Amino acid sequence: MFYILLISALLFTPIEDSHNESIWGKNGHRVVGDIAADYLTPEARKEIDRVLGHESLAIASTWMDEVRSDPSYDHMESWHWVTIPDGMTYEETEKNPDGDLINALKTAINELKSGNLSANEEAEKLKIIIHLVGDIHQPLHVGTGEDRGGNDTEVEWFYEDSNLHRVWDSEMIEDRQLSYTELSAAVNHPSNQQIKHWQNTDVLDWAYESMDLREKVYDLPEDRQLSYKYQYENKDILDRQLLKAGIRLAGVLNKIYG
Repeated sequence: MFYILLISALLFTPIEDSHNESIWGKNGHRVVGDIAADYLTPEARKEIDRVLGHESLAIASTWMDEVRSDPSYDHMESWHWVTIPDGMTYEETEKNPDGDLINALKTAINELKSGNLSANEEAEKLKIIIHLVGDIHQPLHVGTGEDRGGNDTEVEWFYEDSNLHRVWDSEMIEDRQLSYTELSAAVNHPSNQQIKHWQNTDVLDWAYESMDLREKVYDLPEDRQLSYKYQYENKDILDRQLLKAGIRLAGVLNKIYG
């Protein structure tokens, strides 16, 4: 009975880019938070510690996925993605009335900057930002509107049934068999020039960067069997997106709290 209900829920979910996995997976999000922590100003770090207490950015990064089981947070469901078809800008798209990734991230940043929040509201807005900065750097969360962000693009990952979204969310990350701190240490080597350049961008820039990566992400073999070659050809892209997300998250938080 459980499996029948689960399959029905997946088949009739009406959202364009819905997914079965956590965006970036838990380890991917934690990598972003872990990297960001290394680039906070002392002032920002002190304020974030005040808001989160003993919870690190890495651990707080998965909160938006964890509360999806709570109906009181159903209004945030569509905030995990945005649809921008090929050849269009965000401004030209028909907006989701329930909100989208770009709108939700911009709104949370502005609300946190305002300072007129209760302690609980401030903590939630901070956790939303931590999560969504990670989301927008996952290329398939800036969807084309054609395949639910890669969920309907069926592939095999090392001879196991999967889909393209899941491959990018978690399977390419988990296949490396590293903890989030080990993966963070492996990719966290930006130059000062990169830090300055990446932080001198905004939310729309990040979305368009993900759009630019879609052609490479969808460059699939005819048999849709993905393994070592696809992983090798996209490893640097994945690592760079995780690193950019962490650096940019720190930049956002430093502007808010620094």
